[in-house]
Amino acid sequence: MITIDRNHLDRAAQALVITPNQANALWDYLAREAPAAAAGVPRPGQQQGPRFTFTNVLYYLGGMLAIGAMSIFMTLGWASFGSWGIFFIALLYIGIALWLARWFERRTLEIPMGLMAALVVVLVPLAVWAVQNALGFWPEGGRGTSSYRGYHYIIDWRWITLELATLVAGVVMLYRWKAPFLLMPVAVTLWYMTMDLAMLILPETERGWSEAAWTFRKWFSVASGLIIVLIGFWVDLRSRFTRDYAFWLYLFGLLAFWCGLTSLGDNKLAGKLIYLTINLGLVFVGAVLVRRAFTVFGAIGIALVLGDISWRFFKNSWFFPIALTAIGLAVIFAGVWWSRNEARLTERLQSWLPQDLRELLAARRATVS
Repeated sequence: MITIDRNHLDRAAQALVITPNQANALWDYLAREAPAAAAGVPRPGQQQGPRFTFTNVLYYLGGMLAIGAMSIFMTLGWASFGSWGIFFIALLYIGIALWLARWFERRTLEIPMGLMAALVVVLVPLAVWAVQNALGFWPEGGRGTSSYRGYHYIIDWRWITLELATLVAGVVMLYRWKAPFLLMPVAVTLWYMTMDLAMLILPETERGWSEAAWTFRKWFSVASGLIIVLIGFWVDLRSRFTRDYAFWLYLFGLLAFWCGLTSLGDNKLAGKLIYLTINLGLVFVGAVLVRRAFTVFGAIGIALVLGDISWRFFKNSWFFPIALTAIGLAVIFAGVWWSRNEARLTERLQSWLPQDLRELLAARRATVS
């Protein structure tokens, strides 16, 4: 059987076999109607991601152990090697990881290849910290910043140079290896940077634990998380015909956005209703984009706010459990109504969307079919 992707139709249009409009219409039809092929042949537009098999579990377990050993599990014992010693050990690890990535690439083992490429990116901040420390350029002060181990535990503006270097390395490695897992260290670094940049922007006299400083950091987390999510959406559009490169950006962008929003808190009913509305929006976006991360964060937020409202405002009311049950049943019946009218409503809604977004939604639906 032959696997067709969008590039085949684009080339056919360029060769004047069909018109560009016919290519777009044919692609939309194939992505919507083509049945899943037997023997594991993907549907048109279907993104090929790693499957949950025992082999892949071993791949990720081994890879995450290696990545964790050189990041969050790094011990203070490394200090005995000195800054230059740590730098050259990091370079040795980078060389081994690059050699293994090429070795796995030649054998078309994409998951181990991506894990080794990600390990290279994870080692970059260690090497940058070591050489800065060795040359005497590392800024003094800051609780826990005299050791690299604090990079993954302490929020401090001094880590910004490490994070910038990591982002550059991530872009270079992604350009070379095209492995979606490379977005994991990039997304984590962006998440770290949202917290550290807030400390850098604050005046030095306000970098403590004051209420004003905490409020600023929470709002900064909300704003930066939203930016990361939008970057993820842009990446999703650009990679809609290939692999899923947006997952990690969505995950850590939502983590920064949702945690910042949740930590802001508001004891007023109006604030809780706004929070509830935002989380309902996350569930809706997750359903439209077929992205479970949005749905999970939104569902947790909805559960938190409803539980809080029930405790604070309806603690002694017999009516609230009945009303909440009615709301739950209404949501269920709304799902039944949607399932019966989904095809017609989806077609009508998508007719108002740009072509790129329609292709993204078609590709996402084909992925989970």
